[in-house]
Amino acid sequence: MADGYDLDFLPTRVPLPRPAQDATELTYPRFTVLLDGRRRLAAVTGVNIDGALLREVPRTGEWRLDPRVRSELQTGPDVYSRNDLDRGHLVRRVDPGWGDVEEARDATEATFFYPNAAPQAAGFNQSKELWLGLEDHVIEYAETTDQRVSVFTAPVLGDGDPPYRGIRIPLRFWKIAAWQASDGLSAAGFVLDQSELVESPDGMLAAPPLGAFRTFQVPISEVGRVTGLDVGPLLNADVLARRTARSTEWRPLVSASDITL
Repeated sequence: MADGYDLDFLPTRVPLPRPAQDATELTYPRFTVLLDGRRRLAAVTGVNIDGALLREVPRTGEWRLDPRVRSELQTGPDVYSRNDLDRGHLVRRVDPGWGDVEEARDATEATFFYPNAAPQAAGFNQSKELWLGLEDHVIEYAETTDQRVSVFTAPVLGDGDPPYRGIRIPLRFWKIAAWQASDGLSAAGFVLDQSELVESPDGMLAAPPLGAFRTFQVPISEVGRVTGLDVGPLLNADVLARRTARSTEWRPLVSASDITL
């Protein structure tokens, strides 16, 4: 299913962050998913985005299981029915949609495989000005340099995540964006917390108000700490660590102007 994440997409080689646990590597056009079969969710996704070549393509594609992986190792449609959980894209539909029209369409349709989804409370996808807008913000920032960005994101697969229909609902998500600045590789790390989900006695998860979705810019070392990932060269590329003395501080974001790039 095509080429997958390209670690040489930026002038500085950036490998995928690697989980400590075993994961199945699934390649799609311009992105890769490392699927944790135990949790039935992605431990890592990585996508290459060429901001100069992005295309507006019609929204096509239906959510479907990846035939390369046993269905019981994926979080499929049963988890998302009759509740307030959305199928949240990890690699956003638009991110790999660049280049010629056919390639862009194939890449965006590939984002609808279930290994690229994670349960998100209804309303999560409405916070576009922060979580979903982070990549746009970074792309705009990078336009003065290489106009290319590599983005990594996935749920934080925590031990305290609440059980539901045979899986555990992730309470936090992480994201790292990397680009080539004039002085070398730069990267920024973020965490979104949806811990204020309401769990009813029958296990149904209800959506909290939008204010419960808290977004933080965090040191990339903190992403590595809470996830157990090996983040490789992203650690020393962290723009936040370069600018702040408190290397473990989580900075809450209220608007895009709060983001340090």
